[in-house]
Amino acid sequence: MKLNGGPTPATPVNKQSGGGQTHTGLPSAGIDRTQSAQQQLAQLKLGNRESTVAKVAEVLQRKGGGNELILEVKGRSLPVATGDQAPDLKAGDLIKVMRAGNELRLIGKLATSQESGIAKALAQRLPWQQNLQSGLAQLLNSMNAGLKAAPQPGQPPAANTTQPLPVAARQTLEDLFANMAKANSLQPGAGKAEGSASQVKQWLSESGVFAESRLLQTSGPQGAPTDLKLALARIVTALLASQGQSPEAFNRLTPLASQDLLNAPLQFPRLTAANVSQGSSEPASVAQTLRMLAGMLNRITVNQLHSQTLTARAGAEPGTPASTLLLEIPWLTPQHEPRMAQLRMEQYQQERNTKNNPERTSVSEWRLNLAMDLDHAGPLHFEVAYRHPSVSAHIWAIKQSTLRQVNEELPLLRQSLADLGLEVADLECRRGSPQHAETRLEHRLVDTKA
Repeated sequence: MKLNGGPTPATPVNKQSGGGQTHTGLPSAGIDRTQSAQQQLAQLKLGNRESTVAKVAEVLQRKGGGNELILEVKGRSLPVATGDQAPDLKAGDLIKVMRAGNELRLIGKLATSQESGIAKALAQRLPWQQNLQSGLAQLLNSMNAGLKAAPQPGQPPAANTTQPLPVAARQTLEDLFANMAKANSLQPGAGKAEGSASQVKQWLSESGVFAESRLLQTSGPQGAPTDLKLALARIVTALLASQGQSPEAFNRLTPLASQDLLNAPLQFPRLTAANVSQGSSEPASVAQTLRMLAGMLNRITVNQLHSQTLTARAGAEPGTPASTLLLEIPWLTPQHEPRMAQLRMEQYQQERNTKNNPERTSVSEWRLNLAMDLDHAGPLHFEVAYRHPSVSAHIWAIKQSTLRQVNEELPLLRQSLADLGLEVADLECRRGSPQHAETRLEHRLVDTKA
């Protein structure tokens, strides 16, 4: 049926007898009931006989009777009256609609995709993320100060009584920190040195994002001793064993969460706030440590699921990357304090013709976003784009002194890139921080292309 404009009530959905399809009248766009059907369709930029995917945002009951759906179509919210009969749809369902003149026709409901399942798993873990930087700082403190001892049955709790970490947990932490990246691991110009590329590759592979794939390639958990996620899991097992508990007890714990990750759980990269950069110096109990470890494992799992979901969106919208990888790399300052570097890697596929090869070929462009906070230089953001053989880089610094120092080093960076056989297209440093598009779960992660 036709889309109605003005103050006219929404047109109900009428079932067709032959094809089993449904004509849907959409009275307005963006919950604005003052526009005509033609204006609404023009804003949707939907051509005649062109179909698109909509998401059911809400299923409502009207006060005067009947039902109404709130659909999300191309970023716009549209109310659709469905009459007295409740629709066989629920919030979160994906449907396919097609324009027929000044009407929108409901083609049918789409089956649940793999991306939807990943997005649901992601949403379940979002509220329970523990900041990895503060978590590692607390674990380092536990290595030195021990854990708060639990009171013995029938005895009053003793003040300030601590117990050492279990031997297996301590050994795992020692190996983890010993193999962690150090502030002085890569000196200026070390990128051309033999072995530097493999060292960086090792830091990336041991970030925890590849933990499950590493397990498949080894004989067991001991085959990847310095993988962050697997190391945290081994610490959990050791702590539970010291309490006489089985691994199943870990599933009953409520993970600790960091407030900064609750406020913006999907913004990546996003530097850690200064007030949560370090763990408490007060010894934690075994129970508190286990809850913190649960939140840290959730944080790594969120990065894994977030990467999978963004990759599954490839091609859903113009300009979306073919693959996305989000990871956090732990490193140590000269004072042996843990820090995190947040890395976002994206691959874009472009089709083009060349003079020597008239057939269309696929060309990859890689984009890298790196964010880290240095004690003296302050927050730094790097954006690098590479498409063989050209590379461009933009650097953002908050501090004026850091901005001046980086600008002084840019000629050396340009020469180093040229020595690697790269054509430097653009290279500059700016004051402030880059503006990233906001990531929202409803629109960016759950919506699935047809």
